[in-house]
Amino acid sequence: MSNLQIIEEALLLTPQDKFLVIDTLLKSLDKPDTELNTIWEDESEKRLQSYKNDKTQTISFEKVFN
Repeated sequence: MSNLQIIEEALLLTPQDKFLVIDTLLKSLDKPDTELNTIWEDESEKRLQSYKNDKTQTISFEKVFN
């Protein structure tokens, strides 16, 4: 079945069934990227260690939001 045939068939569905198809397709695209998560975990750890070792300049909450 071609992509065009799938779309044509989907357009014949009831609104509820269209929603189910769309929701399922969107959820299939939202898969975690483990490599990216690992990179961010490493960066977070570096930033935390830098903060704990007083190597990071910080700004108070009040100064940021005033």
